[in-house]
Amino acid sequence: MLLAAGRGERMRPLTDHTPKPLLEVRGKALAQWHLDALARAGVARTVINTAWLDTQFEPRFGSAHSQTMQLRYSHEGRDFGHALETAGGIVRALPALCEGLDGEAIFWVLAGDVFAPDFGFDPQAVQDFAASDMLAHIWLVPNPVHNAKGDFGLAPQAKAFAPALATNPSPQQPGPSYTYSTMGLYRASLFAPPWCAIEAGNPQGLKVPLAPLLRAAIAQGRVSASLYTGLWVDVGTPERLAALNSFPDKHPKPL
Repeated sequence: MLLAAGRGERMRPLTDHTPKPLLEVRGKALAQWHLDALARAGVARTVINTAWLDTQFEPRFGSAHSQTMQLRYSHEGRDFGHALETAGGIVRALPALCEGLDGEAIFWVLAGDVFAPDFGFDPQAVQDFAASDMLAHIWLVPNPVHNAKGDFGLAPQAKAFAPALATNPSPQQPGPSYTYSTMGLYRASLFAPPWCAIEAGNPQGLKVPLAPLLRAAIAQGRVSASLYTGLWVDVGTPERLAALNSFPDKHPKPL
């Protein structure tokens, strides 16, 4: 699932006429970088949720990325007049995203306004996650200047060779914290009771963030995590976008 419904207030005036995921970085729309990588990884279906300037997405991307990946859309703005936030948007899109799959369906979630051209949506990571009892596996990144305190920590599991567990930073769990990259693998069951109270398909259009669900699952030891150290930029301001486009052959200093 590619999250693309936000207004992009900090990116104004660029987003007054163009949705942030359609702004170009190094010759391609931000969202296009993700779609290309997902197709290369063999992902068969991607749902893009939209709200702000939603009529621009389907003409740009169509109904298929290639012969191998189908594209669908969850038009939150058209259906409800506003974006549904992350968890609300995911629950709304699940019927289209997981059509034909059971309640334990596994899918990628990523934000359309993040630039991470080196990230590979590794099929082996999907297999390893499927074999675990985790509800999510998230990728964390070193903290950028604009999120210096980070979001989550990492703790080794007691089981040998098991991936690290994500932790909620607290005085009882000292150690470094990292920023959530917005890229992760999820089970559909995280978005159903007892973890999530939104009715299937979110017919009421409830605006619900993902963070509380994720933190609750982390508290129960049901979220694993990896540290990603490749190029990663939250393209949240015109200055960050300009830095990426001004230095196309190297990693710009994070802003």
